[in-house]
Amino acid sequence: MMFFSILSQWVGIKDLVDVLLVATLLYYIYRTMRDSGALSVFAGVLAFVLAWAVAYKIFDMVLIGTIMDKFIDIGIFILVILFQDQIRRFLSELGSQRGWGIIGKFFKHRTGDDDVHSWILPVVNACSRMSKSKTGALIVVQQQSLLDDYVYTGDIIDAAINSRLIENIFFKNSPLHDGAMIIADGVVRAVGCILPVYHDKFPSHLGLRHRAAMGVTQNSDAIAIVVSEETGNISYFYKGEYHLRLAKVADLEDALSKIVQPTNEETL
Repeated sequence: MMFFSILSQWVGIKDLVDVLLVATLLYYIYRTMRDSGALSVFAGVLAFVLAWAVAYKIFDMVLIGTIMDKFIDIGIFILVILFQDQIRRFLSELGSQRGWGIIGKFFKHRTGDDDVHSWILPVVNACSRMSKSKTGALIVVQQQSLLDDYVYTGDIIDAAINSRLIENIFFKNSPLHDGAMIIADGVVRAVGCILPVYHDKFPSHLGLRHRAAMGVTQNSDAIAIVVSEETGNISYFYKGEYHLRLAKVADLEDALSKIVQPTNEETL
């Protein structure tokens, strides 16, 4: 009790709020960098600032400190240019309803696995029928890593997930069948999306959809499902690894059930 009474004399409510705001700000910055794949660059910047503080402020190394100090002066403008997309996303998320709703998330009950995975069966059924008709398809399921950069390259529809919708989107005469479908937060977020193409060594018999699936899953925790237009084979990609020519459609359902995680709103 004596410890807490002494602590309360030195730390007030204002200090606690100050620490909480700083922690929240750092969390948002970290999450934005993590989701954009720029976390390693951001860590390098922090390491440079830490080295400058140690050399100049603690050990008083004037020469190296002065040189690094000049880099710090112009570094603000460099960071704005380097992280302009991340800064825009950070401010957009902070001012959005999703950003302000963070307090309400703590009062939400955790969604059961049945609700989280309720969309899996329609996706699996659609892939099964498209496989039989050899209809090419590329479906990406967003998890913790946001895919907004790819979402905005396509048409945002925010539609409920059902197998007929998926089949109609990828119908050969549909204007959107060549792009990717992105599923996020339990809805079809966007269709006709453009994904990064993987250019490194890759099996030669796999096409552009497979390369795009590999590209989007390399730097995120998304899962990508591909139905081959030539063979009708179903494959899925996760964290830069591919699983080709699934023997049974049930294998896809099992894989999705094991890999797919609750969204951020559901885990808080």
